Amino acid sequence: MTGRPAKGRGTPRRPGPAKSAPAKSGRATPGRATPGRGSGGKPAAAKGRGGRPTAARGNPNPTGRRSGGRAGTPTPERRRSAPRDLGGEQVEGRQAVRELLLAGRRRVREVLVAERRATDEGRDDVAEAALANDDIAELARDLRVPVRAVSRGRLASMARSEAPQGVLALADALEPVDLDQLASVDANGRVPFLVAVDGVTDPGNLGALLRAAECAGATGVVLPRHRAVHITPTVAKAAAGAVEHLPMALVGGLPAALGELSKLGVWSVGLDATADQRVWDLSIAADPVVLVLGAEGAGLSRLVRQRCDQLASIPQVGNLASLNVATAAAVACFEVARHRLAGSGDAGGD
Repeated sequence: MTGRPAKGRGTPRRPGPAKSAPAKSGRATPGRATPGRGSGGKPAAAKGRGGRPTAARGNPNPTGRRSGGRAGTPTPERRRSAPRDLGGEQVEGRQAVRELLLAGRRRVREVLVAERRATDEGRDDVAEAALANDDIAELARDLRVPVRAVSRGRLASMARSEAPQGVLALADALEPVDLDQLASVDANGRVPFLVAVDGVTDPGNLGALLRAAECAGATGVVLPRHRAVHITPTVAKAAAGAVEHLPMALVGGLPAALGELSKLGVWSVGLDATADQRVWDLSIAADPVVLVLGAEGAGLSRLVRQRCDQLASIPQVGNLASLNVATAAAVACFEVARHRLAGSGDAGGD
C-alpha cells in the first residue's frame, strides 16, 4: 500500500476550536470620520459649490445595513459560513424539484409551473410533461407548499438552466456542514465515503458528479469555497436531486481540508492518470476514504496531489487521452462501492 504511513489513524481526533481571525486595521467604520482631517484632529467636511458642506463620497455603510450601532451584524467569519455560500435557492427540472419536496431537508417557499396553452392540445409530449408537472404541483400542495402557475415566457425568463422542463422551485439555501461531521460515521452507520473536487468549475460536470456519487453511496462532498462552482440551478438540475441527500462542506482550501481529514482518520485518494496504482486495486476502499478529483485538463493541483495519501488511475485502452471528470467520478465511486459491498457480503452474484 502506497502513501503516507497510517500513523495516528486509530481513533479519529476532533480538531480544536478555530481561532477567531484578528480584525483588520484601517477598515472604515460607519459613523467614523471620513478621509481628510482638519486641525485639532476633527474631520474636515468636504465643501461643494458656495462653500456648503457636502456628503462624503463613497458608501459609508458598505454592508447596506442601517446605521445606528445595531448589535448582531455578521462578522466576515459568520458571513463566510452562511448557508447562502453553498447556494441552491433555485431548483429547476422535474426530478430535481420532486426530490427537493420529498427530501424535506429545507423549506420550499414556492413552486412555479408553466401554464398550458390551447395550441398544446393534442400533443402527446406536452401532455406527458404537463401530467408530470401536475403530479409535482399536487405533491407540493400536499406538503402545503404554495404553487403558482405562470406563463411559459415568465418561467423561461426566471430559469437559469437550459431546460427547466416547465417547473421551478424557490427554497432556502442548502446549509453546509462541518468537515468533522463528514468524517464521522453517519446516522445510518455508514463509514465515511467522501468525494472532494479540486477546481471543478463546470456546473454540468459538478451536477453529474454529485448524481453519480450519491447513487454509489457517498456520504458527503467537500467543495472549495473559491475557484469552484457551487450549487447553481444548472448544478441542481444535472444532479437530479442528489444535492438534497448529500451533506456538503465548504472549505477555505482543499490541501488544508485533506490534512484535517487525515487527522480525523480519513484516507485521501487522488485520481491521477499517471498513477501506477489502478483504482480497482485500492486496499483502503472499505476504510474511511475521500476520493479527490481534479478539473478536466489541469487535473489535481500540486498541493492537493502532495496531500493525498495515495494516487490511483483509471486504466484506458482507447484512443482518447482522458475521461470527463463526472465519468471518472462515477467509475471511481462505484469501484469503492463494489469493495464495500463485497466486504459486507452484499455484492450479490451467482
